[in-house]
Amino acid sequence: SLQKEKWMNVRVGDIIKLENNQFVAADLLLLSSSEPHGLCYIETAELDGETNMKVRQSLSVTSELGDPNNLARFDGEVVCEPPNNKLDRFCGTLYWKDCKYPLSNQNMLLRGCVLRNTESCYGLVIFAGPDTKLMQNSGRTKFKRTSIDRLMNTLVLWIFGFLVCMGVILAIGNAVWEKEVGALFQSFLPWDPPVDNFLFSAFLSFWSYVIILNTVVPISLYVSVEVIRLGHSYFINWDRRMFCSRSNTAAEARTTTLNEELGQVEYIFSDKTGTLTQNIMIFNKCSINGHAYGEEQHMARIQPLDFSAWNPLADRDFCFYDQSLLEAVMVGEPAVHEFFRVLSLCHTVMSEEKKLLYKAQSPDEGALVTAARNFGFVFRSRTPGTVTTQELGKAVTYTLLAILDFNNIRKRMSVIVRNPEGRIRLYCKGADTVLFERLHSCSHELMNITSDHLNEYAGDGLRTLAVAYRDLSEEQWEEWSERFRGADKATDCRDDRLAAAYEEIEQDMMLLGATAIEDKLQEGVPETIAILSLANIKIWVLTGDKQGKICKRTGHNRYHLLDNYICLFLLFGEFALIISGHSLVGGGSIQECNRKELDMNVNVILALQFS
Repeated sequence: SLQKEKWMNVRVGDIIKLENNQFVAADLLLLSSSEPHGLCYIETAELDGETNMKVRQSLSVTSELGDPNNLARFDGEVVCEPPNNKLDRFCGTLYWKDCKYPLSNQNMLLRGCVLRNTESCYGLVIFAGPDTKLMQNSGRTKFKRTSIDRLMNTLVLWIFGFLVCMGVILAIGNAVWEKEVGALFQSFLPWDPPVDNFLFSAFLSFWSYVIILNTVVPISLYVSVEVIRLGHSYFINWDRRMFCSRSNTAAEARTTTLNEELGQVEYIFSDKTGTLTQNIMIFNKCSINGHAYGEEQHMARIQPLDFSAWNPLADRDFCFYDQSLLEAVMVGEPAVHEFFRVLSLCHTVMSEEKKLLYKAQSPDEGALVTAARNFGFVFRSRTPGTVTTQELGKAVTYTLLAILDFNNIRKRMSVIVRNPEGRIRLYCKGADTVLFERLHSCSHELMNITSDHLNEYAGDGLRTLAVAYRDLSEEQWEEWSERFRGADKATDCRDDRLAAAYEEIEQDMMLLGATAIEDKLQEGVPETIAILSLANIKIWVLTGDKQGKICKRTGHNRYHLLDNYICLFLLFGEFALIISGHSLVGGGSIQECNRKELDMNVNVILALQFS
């Protein structure tokens, strides 16, 4: 039976019940959930800072163990990797009922996560206490002092050393005097009883002089500085230029040393997406079969398309301006239909079918699925083995054969599905630099045209993805699926074996086109960076975008730095440096630069990732 316990009493092997909005107390293997198909939703903001909900799913063999009586009879054995700090990776195997089942990070609930939109779930404790990944990532807290604090501490130490030296010199003088002169007074002015020689008298004199001269130590300096800091913090709170009229909130200095800490900042290392941008993705343009679609400058004043007239399931918040793309869908161009079919199938989005509300782990995926929805290819629901869509009003259920996960190394995602006619097809989307290498030779001409479109989109600061597919015969699928299952069940080097299996099947693909998504800058980013550059603060921005327009002169003593997306205004700056990923690792020019020269002459540095 279930019983309440404190976190400190949780042990490996315990089965825990979690309810909605509760924190996960240990690293758990998800056994079952109140949601269909063993799904549950979690928020990982405490682990990685991302507020988007993520989906976790239990194994199909344990998803029916929702009753406490059934869970009490669960006698499976889990063999897994030792405790480590890798939040995005887990490798293990469940042995139960004479069978073994591979475990991955998709089956895990890590300590620090919060259960969301799920009534309840049950999990088996894999790691507890200091062995959890959250605790493995916890380091020693470093106490930070301001430069004023360090200066005052140094001054006080020197002053205290001066006080000790004065005490020692005076004590030595006392010893010499007591030995040479004081001895003549012993007959009528003897020492007090505790003092029996001149050395002990010098020792007592040392402490007497320390007490007499203690006023040279400026103890009141700390109080005075703290009062000044308090005044500075009030100035921050009263600053009208730091007042946010939208939320009716003023700045609040939560520490009196905030002004000094800000004054010590020399470098800012910033991500782009979600930090400088709003992280709200909007489907803006696309290239399909060599034809570019999307908003142009002369279309800026045209009203957005009305999708609801022919698609009752369209999202009313979706805006698109190019009528020609909608006409291509309605006419029935095969390449256009296949393009949006990929967007409606190749993803990990979950949906609430009653309201048709999408829950995406990535805002990019949500934008692409919403675009496919408005153009008539509506993703409706998924199960562990099927994906149901509504294509131009007709319900279609695809058998989901395999999902080839996205990660930072692969930079692509693929699904293998079987359509109702029995045809097996692999759909893939990912970074163009990775996907173009895996295309069939007959797609090279289309690849060149699409590359030109991608460069245009990158120049406009849009996030791009390439889309492709591959037809598979039944024999090809059977042979590859056997190797895939073997790699998936492997207990050693599982990730490497899966990567090799993915690489084998993702070859000779046919290019369909590319997507371009807009992620707008947050308000005031260019002005903020301009002000920071005036304070001689060096800024490093890491982005995975393509290298587009670099730097162009827009006015006297002003440079307009365009990194495909970010408009960085440099006031009174002489240079701006753009570093590609190849330069960082391949013996490029950055390794030959003198770092001091960079620090002195460069205001903003953009580090561009590469595939």
